[in-house]
Amino acid sequence: MNISRIDLNLLVYLDVLLRHRNVTKAANQLGISQPAMSNGLKRLRDLFGDPLLVRTSEGMMPTERAQGLQPVVRNMLASVEQAIQPTTEFDAKNSDRVFRIMASDYTESTLTIPLLKHLRELAPNVRLDIMTPSDVTYQDVEQGKVDMVINRFDDIPQSFHQTTVWHDSFSCLFSRDHPVAQNFNLDSYLESQHVWVSKTGMGTGVGVNPSDVQRLGWVDNELGKLGKTRNITVFTRHYLSAMQMAEQKDLIVTVPSKAAISQRNNPKLLIKPAPFPIQPLELKMAWSPLLQSNPGHQWMRRLIKSVAEEIERGN
Repeated sequence: MNISRIDLNLLVYLDVLLRHRNVTKAANQLGISQPAMSNGLKRLRDLFGDPLLVRTSEGMMPTERAQGLQPVVRNMLASVEQAIQPTTEFDAKNSDRVFRIMASDYTESTLTIPLLKHLRELAPNVRLDIMTPSDVTYQDVEQGKVDMVINRFDDIPQSFHQTTVWHDSFSCLFSRDHPVAQNFNLDSYLESQHVWVSKTGMGTGVGVNPSDVQRLGWVDNELGKLGKTRNITVFTRHYLSAMQMAEQKDLIVTVPSKAAISQRNNPKLLIKPAPFPIQPLELKMAWSPLLQSNPGHQWMRRLIKSVAEEIERGN
């Protein structure tokens, strides 16, 4: 195949089509007519000798060939976009840029406040727009509409850049008046009532099924390996409210240790290591390849990593 004879605009068409899986939406994003986009799809099918998108009862779905092409094409276009971006340094002191960061509730309760403190000193006019996982889709991140996502991820698009922020163990919070305070072990843990707290992944959340242990998360997965289950009486997605619930005399809250430490000066609570092994949580930061070389984005990533390392040293 002679690349000089290929209309490289077709790769832009393919990228947008595979993200939207809809000819009309893809045409609207590129500002062209639907017939022009349909013609572009026909030319792409001829070029690759593959249908690329096929109509199903659930809408247009990518073929196996298209799924393989998507990260390759995305990275190619990202490289071109990076090459033509301005290379001026980021002036943090005078910038009024808005950084949109999707952060889990756990991230907000551990990382955001120290990050804000540093921002006030280094970049007083920079603003943060903290978004929840249900506010954001992977497509928003891929297109650079959201600067970065900081969360625990089971799965993430291969085209994204990512780095580990930290690993975190697990601790238990409960009232000093809780019966387990005198003898805290696995048996007394299992005999107690518990608050479940978690908010991972992206997209609109759904309710929890208490009997579906496999989907309850890391704490209950590890208990399942021991053939045990805990008595969960409250389900919440908010770490701060969960830790406040721990002040009640009959509840135990099991949370990542960096969140639990925020309550170390609370005279009503005790903090104890979880009485059974739990695989450490890995907090990650991920972003679009479109923003990889952006000077302001690079500055913010370095600051977040620096703040995270400072928190690690403090703990």
